[in-house]
Amino acid sequence: MAHQEVELPNVEELKEQSARQFTRVTALITAFYAVLLAVVALGGNNAAKEVSLSQQRASDQWAFYQAKAIRGHLYHIEAMRIESELGDAVATDAAGLRKTAFLAEMKQQEAHYETEKKEIERQARELEHERDVYRQKDPYFDFGEVLLQIGIVLASLSILTGARPIFWASVAAAVLGAILGFNGYLLLFRLPFL
Repeated sequence: MAHQEVELPNVEELKEQSARQFTRVTALITAFYAVLLAVVALGGNNAAKEVSLSQQRASDQWAFYQAKAIRGHLYHIEAMRIESELGDAVATDAAGLRKTAFLAEMKQQEAHYETEKKEIERQARELEHERDVYRQKDPYFDFGEVLLQIGIVLASLSILTGARPIFWASVAAAVLGAILGFNGYLLLFRLPFL
């Protein structure tokens, strides 16, 4: 009977192959972290821009409101002046009739500006609400970005050292960062310190 020789794998080759596989997998996972980071960073940048834009638009609306309020107040003052000129007497002469018509016009304009002010105020409050929502989202993006960056650094460090515990720490940081980052988009939960 012929004996067949069985070649045992070289332990060093197995270790080297395992290390190469760990490096490849970790590099792919690190690239995935980078993609997540890009998505979270985009959300953070957009949230910051929207906070600023909504604040600016709300301020513009409030300035417009102020202008309407001033115009309405001027019409109110003019109506009061005409009323005091007319007094309790019933206007029968041409001048009195003109003043009565002018008074009616002033009161109509005053009412018109009051109606416009209400709509402008509603729009301004909507913009402030929009600003507040983006302001609430922004910290989740920020912390998500930081944790994803930490995950990338730890994953890179685990490739250099071959230390699997560092790799698992990178996974933990990246998962937490992704959860916080995507919560910035959806606001599914709120953390009391953010």
